[in-house]
Amino acid sequence: MTDNKSLLTHLHVTQGDITKESTDAIVNAANPSLLGGGGVDGAIHRVAGPGLLAECRTLGGCPHGEARITKGYNLKAKHVIHTPGPIYRDGRHGEPEILRNSYLNSLLLAKEKKLKSISFPAISTGVYGYPKEEACRIAIETSLVFMKDHEYIMDIYFVLFDRGNYELYTKYIKNLT
Repeated sequence: MTDNKSLLTHLHVTQGDITKESTDAIVNAANPSLLGGGGVDGAIHRVAGPGLLAECRTLGGCPHGEARITKGYNLKAKHVIHTPGPIYRDGRHGEPEILRNSYLNSLLLAKEKKLKSISFPAISTGVYGYPKEEACRIAIETSLVFMKDHEYIMDIYFVLFDRGNYELYTKYIKNLT
């Protein structure tokens, strides 16, 4: 059994553009149609090119909290894992469980494909309005629990577009050491 301290060495926090990541997979904070949108979703579709949209059309969408995988097309990453996170209302409509499932199901797909690295954005913290501190805690705790419970170690990158999220994730991980 691996302890949290050694697992923490596999969590990485960077500020930047997830479309430039060269990990085995990047995670798209998608909408349920999987047909592109704004924010991270739109940026990934723009960089990946029309092949991504064509493949997403064959998937028939994806419910909140579940995940689907596609090729990376024009991205540096080999794969894109699409997961619609929860739309935050008040935290009493299953939002924490849905967000946890978005991370967990993305990690399970990565394990199924035997991927060694994955990059996540801060799922649901943009237009879906999830409180950033709680989303950070859920993302990191779910990642650590996954690696421990599934005995599957991979490098997990949190690639955060804005400074606020970057500082939250950096501080949260530092406080765990």
